[in-house]
Amino acid sequence: MRTPPILRSPRGRGAALAAVLAVVTVCTGDAMARGYPFGPRTRSVNDLGNQFVPFHAHLWDLLHGRADGGLLLNWQSGFGTSFLPDLGTYLSSPFALLVGVFPRDRIDLAVYVVTLVKTGVAAAAMSWLLTVLRRGRGREWAAAVLGASYALCGWSVAEAAYNPMWLDGLIAFPLLCLAGEWARTGRRPVLGTLLVTLAWVANFYTAYMATLGAALVLVVRLLLEDGTSRERVRGLGRAVRTVLLGIGLAAPVLLPVFLGTEHAYPGWTREFAPAAWPDVAARLLPATYGFFSPAVFLGTAALLPACALAFHRAVPRAERWVWPGLVAVVALSMQWGPTHLLWHAFATPNGSPFRQTFVLCGLLVIAAWTSVARAWPDRRALLGGGGVLLLIAAAAAPSALVTRWTYPLFAAGLVAALCALALVRGGRFLALAVLLLVGAQAGQAAATTAYADRQRLRLLDDYAPWGEHQRLQADAVAGADGWPRYRTEPGAEQTTANDPLLVGGQGGAYYSSHTPDVTTRTFLALGGGWTSRGRALQSLDNPVTDAVFSVGARVHAPRDPHQVWNHPDDRPVTVTRQDVPPLVTVRPSGSGGTAPWGRSPFRNQERLLGAPVYTLPATVLRSADGGAAPDRSTSAYEVRSGTYTLSASCPAGSRVFLWAPDLFGTARLGAAGEPADLRGDLPTRRAAMLPLGPGAGRIAVTLRAERDGTVPHESVGCLDPGRLASAVAGLKRSGATRVTVSGGGVRAELPPHTEGIAVLAAPRIAGWSCDGRPAGSYLGLVAAPVDGRTTVDCSFRPPGLRAGALAGAAALAGLLATAFAPAVLARTRRRRARP
Repeated sequence: MRTPPILRSPRGRGAALAAVLAVVTVCTGDAMARGYPFGPRTRSVNDLGNQFVPFHAHLWDLLHGRADGGLLLNWQSGFGTSFLPDLGTYLSSPFALLVGVFPRDRIDLAVYVVTLVKTGVAAAAMSWLLTVLRRGRGREWAAAVLGASYALCGWSVAEAAYNPMWLDGLIAFPLLCLAGEWARTGRRPVLGTLLVTLAWVANFYTAYMATLGAALVLVVRLLLEDGTSRERVRGLGRAVRTVLLGIGLAAPVLLPVFLGTEHAYPGWTREFAPAAWPDVAARLLPATYGFFSPAVFLGTAALLPACALAFHRAVPRAERWVWPGLVAVVALSMQWGPTHLLWHAFATPNGSPFRQTFVLCGLLVIAAWTSVARAWPDRRALLGGGGVLLLIAAAAAPSALVTRWTYPLFAAGLVAALCALALVRGGRFLALAVLLLVGAQAGQAAATTAYADRQRLRLLDDYAPWGEHQRLQADAVAGADGWPRYRTEPGAEQTTANDPLLVGGQGGAYYSSHTPDVTTRTFLALGGGWTSRGRALQSLDNPVTDAVFSVGARVHAPRDPHQVWNHPDDRPVTVTRQDVPPLVTVRPSGSGGTAPWGRSPFRNQERLLGAPVYTLPATVLRSADGGAAPDRSTSAYEVRSGTYTLSASCPAGSRVFLWAPDLFGTARLGAAGEPADLRGDLPTRRAAMLPLGPGAGRIAVTLRAERDGTVPHESVGCLDPGRLASAVAGLKRSGATRVTVSGGGVRAELPPHTEGIAVLAAPRIAGWSCDGRPAGSYLGLVAAPVDGRTTVDCSFRPPGLRAGALAGAAALAGLLATAFAPAVLARTRRRRARP
C-alpha cells in the first residue's frame, strides 16, 4: 500500500500524529468516566441531547429521503417551521454528513464520531499552522504535541464536547490564521477565500470569533516580519479581500440564519459578570470545571514553553514580548464588558459567557511554538516559565474549582514537561523526552475530560441515547403516520424537546435558537407549554388544538425511564386517533382572524376553531386547611408550596381541562384520577394545558404545589365533545379535498365555488406567500383569500435567501476575478512588450 502524499512530509506526519493523539486522549477520558459509548453513563447532556442529536437525526432522514420537508421547510417541528436557519446553525459543517453512513438507531454514536473527527482535525490544523508560521525543522513532533494540546484544551473537552457545532470554530481558528498567512505573503488567494467560506458556513458564530483571533495573529505577523510599510498594507488589504469574499460566498446560508435570529422569540438575556481571577487561574490547571469561567486548560506541555517564551534569549526580543503581550491583552479583553460584547457579536450569550476561550488557547499554543521552534528553551527560560506556572497555581488556591486531583496532576505534568525539555535540549534520550511530553499532555487532558464528563452529568440535564423507549415511540409514529392527510403527534410525554425530529411525526414540539416569535406566541395563546423561556415548545395534548392543526393520530408513551428511573412507568405505548379537518380549511371572510388574542386560552382555541365548545365555570381554590387561597391579581390565585383543592361545576358529558401555566407540581381529578405533572415556573418554564379526564356536576381537582406560583381564576375548561365533533364536521365540508405538500410549500384543491379565507394549519412565519402574494395571517396561521378559486398555492422561501444568493454570486465573480486577473494582466503585458 502506498503512503498517502500528505504523510510523506514531516509536516503531514506531525499533523496526523496530533490528530491521533487528540482522538485517543478524548476516548481515554470518556472511558475513564464510563461514558457513552464506553460505559453506561450517557453523554447527551443539555443541548447535546435536547437539540443536536435530534437535529442530526433529521439530517440523517434528509440524506436518506425519509424526512417530512426539505432544506427550506421543516414540517416535523412546531407544526411547520423554516429549516435553513437551523441547518446553517447546527448542521452545515461538512463533518455532519458523516451521520449518514451510520444506522439511524446509532445516531448518538454517529454524533460522537463526528465530535472525535472534528477534534482530530482541529489538532491537525493547528499542528500544520505552527510549522507554517515557523518551520522548526526536526521539531515537527513538538508541533504535533502542541496541536493536540490545542484540540484538547479545557474549552474543547468541557464545553464544546456537548456543543459539537462549536468545534468547527476550533478548526476555523488555525485555518483562518493559515489564510491570513497566505494573504500576507500573496499566495493561494482562491484557497484562502474558500477556507474563510468553509469556516463561516460550518458555524458562523464561532467563525466570527476565530476571524477576530486570526486578525490579531495577522497583525502581529505583519509587525514582526521584515518588510516595508507598503508591503504590510498590501498584505493587510489582501487579507481583508479574502475575508470579505469568503463571507460573501457564505451569504446564502448566513443571511437566512441572521434573519432567522431576528424573527425568533426573544431568548434569555443576562448581564455580563467577569469571572473571579482565582477561578480564571484555576481553569488553566487540570481537573477543574466551571460554567461561568474560561476553560483555558492546555496542559503543562503547552503552558510551560508558552510561559518560558519571555525568558528565552534565543528568541528575538520582539517575539519574546509581543506574543505574551497579545495573550495578556486577549485574556484581559475576556473580562471587560465592552470587549466581551465585541467577542460575542455584541450580544451576551444565554449560557457560558466565555465562548471565545478557544482563541486564547490558540494564541497560547502559538506562543509555545514560538518558544521551541528556533531553539529549545535553556535552563533560564525553563526556570522562568516554571516559576510563572507556580505563581498561577498559587493564585488558583482560593478557588472552589480546584479539586483534590488538580495539584497532583499539575505537579506531575510540570515535572514531566521540565524533564522532557531539559533532555531534548541536551540532545540525548529524545525518545524518552517525547514520551514524557506526550504522556504529560495526554494524562492531564484525559483526566480533565473524565472530570468534565462527570461534572456535566451532575450539574446539567441529561438524556438517554437511542434505546428501546425511543424505538417503541418511533414504531408507533410510523404505524400511525398519514401525512399529509393528517399529522401524527409523537406525544406530550417527550424524551427530548425535539421529539418529532428524533422519533418522527409532525408535532408541535420544537427547540431551537430560531424558534419563531409568532409560533411561540400562538402556542402561548392556545395554552401551550414551554421551557428555555419560550424557545423550547412542548406538544399540547388537547383535542381542540389537534383539530385546528389536523393532528389525527397521537402517540401516548410511558414516561422516559431515564428521567424517572426511580418511578417506573409500565404503561404501554398506545395511539389515539381523532377525526380532524384537512391541513387547509376555509373560514368565512371577516370572521375575526386579525383581532388580538384574549387572556383565556380556552376562548382563544374556540376562536381558532370557529365554534364555542367550552364551558368555563367559576372556580374556588382552597388550601389543605379549608381556607380560601388569596388572590395574586384580579385574574389569578396565589399558591404556596402545599396541597390545594380546586372546585368547579361542569355539564354532563364534559371532558375537564386544567390551565395552570405557573404551577410546578401535580394535578389530579377526583380521588381516582391519575396525577398529572405540571412544570410551570414563569417566565423560564410554562406548564401546558392538561387533560384531566371526564367530569360532570361538581368536580374537585387536587393540586400539589412544590413551589410558590399562581393559578388562574379561569383555570378549568369543560369541553363538550359533541360540539367539537360538529365543528370538525363543518370544517371538513368546506376544507380542501386534496392537499399536496413538498419541502417548499403546499398546494390545496378546494370544493367548487369556495368563498372566504383559506387557512393553512401552520404558523404564519416570515417567508410564506400564497398565489404569488405575501400570505396573510389568520390568528397566527398562514391564510389567503379564496375568491371563488378552486386551488391555493402557498410557497415558502426563508427571508434572506434571495439576497444571500445575489451576494454569493457577486462574491463568486470577485473570486474568479482574483483568480484569473494575474494571468490576464501577465498576458496583456506580454502583448504590449511585443514589437
